[in-house]
Amino acid sequence: MEIRIAGTVEDSIVDGPGLRFVVFVQGCPHHCDGCHNPETHDFSGGKLTDTDALYEQCMENPLCSGVTFSGGEPFCQPEPLYVLGKRFKEAAKSLMCYSGWTFEELLKKSEREEYTKKLLGILDILVDGRFDIAKRSLSLQFRGSTNQRLINVPESLKQGCAVEFETL
Repeated sequence: MEIRIAGTVEDSIVDGPGLRFVVFVQGCPHHCDGCHNPETHDFSGGKLTDTDALYEQCMENPLCSGVTFSGGEPFCQPEPLYVLGKRFKEAAKSLMCYSGWTFEELLKKSEREEYTKKLLGILDILVDGRFDIAKRSLSLQFRGSTNQRLINVPESLKQGCAVEFETL
């Protein structure tokens, strides 16, 4: 399945716990002031690639413990990320995602968008909320501003409300 990406990082230790493969999707509607990846905003930028190629690229590294979807806004391409993420979960990789939408907003979207619901359903960790430059902090684990949360997605879906991790 085709997906539009800005790029990948094969061995990140800053985009989630452990050694991670990171997929930076292309396209973002949020345009947060001070965004770390403003080149990912244009929905026609980046390049088209195939989810199978991304899967193979990640699986070449036996030390990779997880995969992170970042961007851009991953939930603007939920179908190909679900297809890709499902394969990673079957290969016992942890799955983390960054989104400018809050968990509550994504729950609402998932009521009307099948693949938003499916993608949420396979995530282990969600960093939610728009980056807020006024709340920027360099001391936060895997986040850029204090309004962003580290969400335990399986537990949050069980309880129907956001359940945060203290630390990862």
